[in-house]
Amino acid sequence: MLKSNFYLPVLICFLFLFSGTSAVGQETDWRNAKYGSQIHSDGYIDQPYVVILPDRTWLCVFTTGRGEEGTGGQHIASVRSSDQGKSWSVPVLIEKPGNESSSWAMPYLTSYGRVYVFYTHNGDKIHSLKGKTNIREDMLGWYCFRYSDDGGRSWSARYRIPMRKTVCDLTNDWDGKVQMFWGVGKPVDLHEGMILAFTKINRYLLDNTEGWFFRCDNINTEHDVRKLNWIMLPEGDTGVKNDQLGPVNEEHNLVHIGHDTLYCVERTISGSPAESYSYDGGQSWTLPQKLSYGNGLGVKNPRACPRIWKCGNGKFLLWFHHHGGWDFTFRNPVWLSGGRLENGRIKWGAPEIFLYEEDIQSRMSYPDLIEQDGKYWISETNKSEARIHEVPPEFLAKLWNNYTYGYRDQQGVIIEPEKEKLQADNSIELPQESYQKGLSIEMTLSLTSLDAGQPIIRLTENEQKYISVQTEDFGSISIILNDGNHQERWTSDPGLVQPFGSQQVSVSIDNQSKIIQFVINGIVNDGRDLRQYGWGRFQMDLKFFNPDKLVIGRLGKSQLRPYGSVDFLRVSNRALMNADLIHYQQSRRGN
Repeated sequence: MLKSNFYLPVLICFLFLFSGTSAVGQETDWRNAKYGSQIHSDGYIDQPYVVILPDRTWLCVFTTGRGEEGTGGQHIASVRSSDQGKSWSVPVLIEKPGNESSSWAMPYLTSYGRVYVFYTHNGDKIHSLKGKTNIREDMLGWYCFRYSDDGGRSWSARYRIPMRKTVCDLTNDWDGKVQMFWGVGKPVDLHEGMILAFTKINRYLLDNTEGWFFRCDNINTEHDVRKLNWIMLPEGDTGVKNDQLGPVNEEHNLVHIGHDTLYCVERTISGSPAESYSYDGGQSWTLPQKLSYGNGLGVKNPRACPRIWKCGNGKFLLWFHHHGGWDFTFRNPVWLSGGRLENGRIKWGAPEIFLYEEDIQSRMSYPDLIEQDGKYWISETNKSEARIHEVPPEFLAKLWNNYTYGYRDQQGVIIEPEKEKLQADNSIELPQESYQKGLSIEMTLSLTSLDAGQPIIRLTENEQKYISVQTEDFGSISIILNDGNHQERWTSDPGLVQPFGSQQVSVSIDNQSKIIQFVINGIVNDGRDLRQYGWGRFQMDLKFFNPDKLVIGRLGKSQLRPYGSVDFLRVSNRALMNADLIHYQQSRRGN
């Protein structure tokens, strides 16, 4: 008996540790970045990019240093993983820390197993400018590479790629004697060779930027690195940029769509990323334009890397931040959009929350995508820790079938009353359910007035706590959260709700990421040109919200028109994806 009592708590602890739930039964949210597997953390770390070696080992290269970004001793290193990112080897130095920085490593795996790493190295040993000393110098100097023929266990000597000087260089702070540049992402295969993107800088430190490319057509066949054929593109003296989007056109990264067609995305300070196409293998490019979703509305992003990938299934992914900021901040949460090729162009679907951190000031960026055995992982860094996250296949399936999949996921539906129960002032009893994951409200409304303050619905707990939805000024809808002590409110984008016809209004309250979103008539609210954000944060913890009834509000009317009505209502105890909400709205509209 004593023996049995001894082993029982041990068994319970074992089951707890490996169950993926907490002691109180709360499931972990895979989107919470803290649950990712750590790649490296030792001071500063950036751009953790991964290639899969022929023996299935993962090789990750990154930029690191003991100080903050841009301080002395910045260098590049590599680590290996043989268990799909769960654990990593001790770092191997590609470049040692020293007085001159080496940064922004981008790996490329050749067809015969050699790994190249391309990076910026301050070979000119520049540390001053116009009387200022000890300047940041991690974007100055030479474009260099090293290679490994043993899977990253050791690295070759340093080689330099000759970089053609253009107007951007000749008019820079050093009059072309020093070049300023950096690269993000990874080179991509192009026919028998490869092409990589990088950004030239005209004005120290990060102003007047433009995109360029190095193409090497014999890198997969020529083993003698002295015989590699480097071509800098586009042809001419001007890189890929659109001055109408501002002086910042940078962090170009690209995918190969097919034949000679390439697609490139860059960050700007216009509040949006920009896209451009090349139809001749990078020799010329279309003028970058603001990125748009498939419905024609613009994608929003601050001065943060908008990363794109082409996946093995021929579909695409876009990493971005879904707000219209102008600077380097607010990179939490991260959003993903799925893309499909239609008529030679990529059609992007609705944004979805991919990763978040509990510290809202955290800045996740510079990701990479890894595919193996039909699974997907994405790496990222918040500048102090690099991690990798496995992505659930069902999440990606909804991204890629954003407007087309045809099933109704009934998971989490709490109530969907019949039409006759949706009369004004009617009270509907709610079952006792947990709202720990969040809450989604889907409605079809018929409004005849856009007056503010019209009550639509109200979920209450003992008349003390409540969540209510009501009309606001200028054709908008608000949701109000009251936990009995304080009240919070978020309002939809104005102008999307009309005082005639059926209005599809959905709101999701994600209790894990603590984000509220509206989808109205198929449009994910993003603030448009009226505000930086279309989504909002909240503090109320829905884990402690237990509504017992739902009351239908009494909508107003305008002159000579009937009262408004709630024609459809569904409440779920989870935050539905935007793809779900859009699809359900389209289904109700008969689209």
